[in-house]
Amino acid sequence: MTVDDSTSGEEAQPPPPPSPSSDSPGHPNPHHIVDHTAEPSDDPLAIRLEQLILGAERRYTPFQAARTAGVSMDLASRFWRAMGFADVGQARAFTEADVLALRRLSGLVEAGLLSEPMAIQVARSTGQTTARLAEWQIDSFLAGLIEPPEPGMTRTEVTYPLVELLLPELEEFLVYVWRRQLAAATGRVVQAADDDEMVDRRLAVGFADLVGFTRLTRRLEEEELGELVEAFETTCADLVAAHGGRLIKTLGDEVLYAADDAGTAAEIALRLIETMTHDETMPALRVGIAFGTVTTRMGDVFGTTVNLASRLTSIAPKDTVLVDGAFAQELIRTGDVPASEAQAAEAAARAEKEGAVPPPYRFGLQPMWQRPVRGLGVVEPWLLGRRTT
Repeated sequence: MTVDDSTSGEEAQPPPPPSPSSDSPGHPNPHHIVDHTAEPSDDPLAIRLEQLILGAERRYTPFQAARTAGVSMDLASRFWRAMGFADVGQARAFTEADVLALRRLSGLVEAGLLSEPMAIQVARSTGQTTARLAEWQIDSFLAGLIEPPEPGMTRTEVTYPLVELLLPELEEFLVYVWRRQLAAATGRVVQAADDDEMVDRRLAVGFADLVGFTRLTRRLEEEELGELVEAFETTCADLVAAHGGRLIKTLGDEVLYAADDAGTAAEIALRLIETMTHDETMPALRVGIAFGTVTTRMGDVFGTTVNLASRLTSIAPKDTVLVDGAFAQELIRTGDVPASEAQAAEAAARAEKEGAVPPPYRFGLQPMWQRPVRGLGVVEPWLLGRRTT
């Protein structure tokens, strides 16, 4: 967002602020380059659609929007960039909704509910998440936008009424899902053992990776490859959610998920392997899981535990699940696997003698050879499987 040098019919405007540098807090770094010459489209259909979606017409320049919202030009620019939008030069591109959004964010800061860096983070996380959602939805609806239901209809005649019908329904659904997700996330936070655990938590983190995906990209047509990736991501997302995990992100041929306990993460991993193995259209799968302290930021997870899970995935044979020692110990602690086969046999014999049900061990663990893992030293992976006896 760039300050105008002059605006017809308006009072003189101040000079533009200094160019942001990569070292300035809240400003884009070299990995977030914005187009300072970008201007809104003048295409009549694009303008009509924009007005329909935003519910208002373009009215303000960047400076006018900031002034009307009662915020500094610098803060307005930082909010705008954090939301993921390019600078628009001197264009009259902003609406009443933009002014209201600036006013609300700055109001949260002024009221002391959010610090300025936190408000910037809120803008950035919301912008990144909804940008991906919007792109996905447009990709999904693209066929409806370019294939008229009746011969002879133009794109204009198809697009506008379709968006007009979808918009209120999608908006209500988005708010509903967001509230549901917010309730679930809040519940996890308030159940944390202490304040430190709210940010640095002990979690099970798993990576599931398609084997030989690079070779597939050279063999399959683009449409076939897209369908395979979509099927893989959909299957993983459904299984992770159904069994109590959280899908953190998808990376085409790989998904990252987390779970609050080792048993849940193990069940998800084995279900993924079993499901993919029975799907002839899918390549082989491998999974790596680690358990330990994880730092959470903006919906993502970081730390040594995440790196270890990734490394275990890279060395796992196809159609197998490898876990680290901490994960194995956690399964033993929770009673999902026996500490040893001798212990399992004793427990079974004691239960039979007393007429009781033997311990319901769900999984089996087999130690593998110790090996060096780049950046993490020597680790001893364990092969995870279902317990058959």
